[in-house]
Amino acid sequence: MNAGARGAGTRRRDRLIVWLRRLWWIVLALVLAAGCSSTTSGDTATHPPAASAAVNLNGVCPDPVVVQTPWVPQAEHGALYQLLGSGSKIDTAHKRVTGPLVAHGGKPTGVRIELRAGGPAVGFQSAAQTMYLDPSITLGEVATDDAIAASLRQPVGAVMAPFELAPYMLMWDPVVHPDWHTIADIGQTNTKVLYYKSATYMDYLLGSGILRRGQVDGSFDGSPAAYVASGGTIAQQGFATNEPYLFTHLLPGWHRPVAFQLIHDTGYPIYPEAVVVRADKQQQLAPCLKRLVPMLQRAQVDYLAHPGPVNKLVVDLNNKYKVGFPYTLGQAEFSAAQQRKLGIVGNGPDRTLGNFDLARIQRVIDIVVPIFAGRRQPVKPGLRPEDLATNQFIDPSVGLTL
Repeated sequence: MNAGARGAGTRRRDRLIVWLRRLWWIVLALVLAAGCSSTTSGDTATHPPAASAAVNLNGVCPDPVVVQTPWVPQAEHGALYQLLGSGSKIDTAHKRVTGPLVAHGGKPTGVRIELRAGGPAVGFQSAAQTMYLDPSITLGEVATDDAIAASLRQPVGAVMAPFELAPYMLMWDPVVHPDWHTIADIGQTNTKVLYYKSATYMDYLLGSGILRRGQVDGSFDGSPAAYVASGGTIAQQGFATNEPYLFTHLLPGWHRPVAFQLIHDTGYPIYPEAVVVRADKQQQLAPCLKRLVPMLQRAQVDYLAHPGPVNKLVVDLNNKYKVGFPYTLGQAEFSAAQQRKLGIVGNGPDRTLGNFDLARIQRVIDIVVPIFAGRRQPVKPGLRPEDLATNQFIDPSVGLTL
């Protein structure tokens, strides 16, 4: 084929990708508009009712407890939204919701909680960044590798792990690639792998020889258009709690399943979206955390036991925030089920939900510190697992019933 023909083919492909991307967002928006109803309880926040001594946070924790989430409301953040009681106020301009903070069984704690959307709502800044820009933020959610990257200038300490495993994955079409069973199988080919350019795990996959540098493409923007335009011949990153449902049930003209492997299973054992505080505030917040962290643990258990109300809430919030990432109730329901099915939310080796294995964190330090050094991205000298996480506030009796 001559250069002109190749150029014409490229232009046709580019137009197809643009068209698919537009069609994708339009259809999801229509699905969301047709299937979602408001589940929030009101337009004005009420003062929190008095709390019993066992769950009282009044005078112990900030009021409100402000939480910077890493993304728009989704089922992956179900534990946080489980803490939100009735009588909430939605601030659509700032993409946040505030209401009474309630413990297990809806018990009042005497303070409020404010949950702030992340991602596009904060210009795609990390929670660590926003916590240092806004001192009123009490808690954030930061993955282990990102906390290491921030350890020198914006150090945070994790106090609870909502996820035992990261839901990050690489996926492929099992019909087009029936011989692939692992990410390592992809690396034995020249197949293109789409990913977000800033993903540190990709440096690990390349450095360990699992994938080849010549086959990865950091231009992934979250849209399925390139994957669809390829006919499923390429691989791409995604969330095991979202894309399998999306590609099977929602994607226009596709409706085909995907196969995948978790990045965790390749030997990259981060704790994703761990609940963190600023390192310089941990001692000050210790009395609060001693009571609040067990509530977070219990909220994760309660959410997975009965995810329906929170799923409706996060879909409703997403619809009201209008951040450009449509989210359906079907996606939320799939995510909750997948979190449990794959062990993404689960107990540690000691049957406790939310605690940290410090040896596992040391393994992450050993992997990513050389990566950041290669990027000329300085981290705290002599970084230790204890600088990044603590089990001090964990209630060891709280766990999922298997």
